[in-house]
Amino acid sequence: MKALQLTEPKLWNQIDISEPPSPKDDEALVRIHRVGVCGTDIAGYLGKFPYFSYPRIPGHELGVEILEVGKNVQHIKVGDRCSVEPYINCGVCYACVRGYTNCCESNKTLGVMCDGGLTEMMILPARKLHQANELTYEQSALVETLAIGCHAVNRAKVTSADSVLVIGAGPIGLSALEFVKVAGAKAIVADLSENRLDFVRTKMGISSTVLMDGSEADIAKLEALTDGRRADVVIDATGNHHSMSRAVDFAAFAGRVAFVGITQQNLTIPHSVALHRRELTILASRNALPEDFRRIIGLIGAGTINTDKWITHHAGFADVSSQFPSWTDPSTGVLKAIIHVN
Repeated sequence: MKALQLTEPKLWNQIDISEPPSPKDDEALVRIHRVGVCGTDIAGYLGKFPYFSYPRIPGHELGVEILEVGKNVQHIKVGDRCSVEPYINCGVCYACVRGYTNCCESNKTLGVMCDGGLTEMMILPARKLHQANELTYEQSALVETLAIGCHAVNRAKVTSADSVLVIGAGPIGLSALEFVKVAGAKAIVADLSENRLDFVRTKMGISSTVLMDGSEADIAKLEALTDGRRADVVIDATGNHHSMSRAVDFAAFAGRVAFVGITQQNLTIPHSVALHRRELTILASRNALPEDFRRIIGLIGAGTINTDKWITHHAGFADVSSQFPSWTDPSTGVLKAIIHVN
């Protein structure tokens, strides 16, 4: 059975692996149809993601078909299309027993800490499969990306009364933006790239954008859009420690700041002026919860979230090694690449 493996950073290798066995009682055998490429995959390819190890079969944004289910599985059946919740949690740690399965103490995300879906078939815990028969395989593969943004917006408790600044107009920032819009909040998007901001304006329908250059003028630009108050909620999706350290400067008094990007660097935040005086709430946001997946499938199915604008690039399984390097360059206009496996 074919699979694509990152043997080391920037080195793809097509390998043959054994076909999976029949599923156990609480498992399912799935055929992989579509795999979405996200920032984690890009960083893993470049050797820059902290949780990635090699060799590794990537792939955690998956649109799959159910081929066989174990005898205890009732919520899905053979032939169903499903989206995959790729965070394999233990179910017994302190976080899991309290319902925080997204931050399981021994979590292993498919395609990052364990082998993922860039192969023809695989066995998965049935509880990680969410029926999505009303979606296409491409849409099913987008659910996980959207779930990251959904969870971040939930963590920040965004309401229709809020002004929300999303910093970083890559896939994760745009996924958060989708749920800022669903919440009815005022959305403002900031990025270093005018091309990305143009996408936000023309494809996402957001007129309030800020081209940031790291200067003090950035604050004035934001204040001009918020009657001088700055943002009630700041969501930083950059993964850049300079941006993340500075994100607190954009929050209003009694505001909330949510970090959804990941950095290996320390953050430097002045306490008395930035945090204490304005009594800010600082939040981390990791992965997503099962209910996020179910909610998103329903929103896509109902047409509330339009996924047409998301997919900008496609590749067949055999073309990944030649096309993947171009996907690391934002100037190519890539937002979401989809790999066709079967």
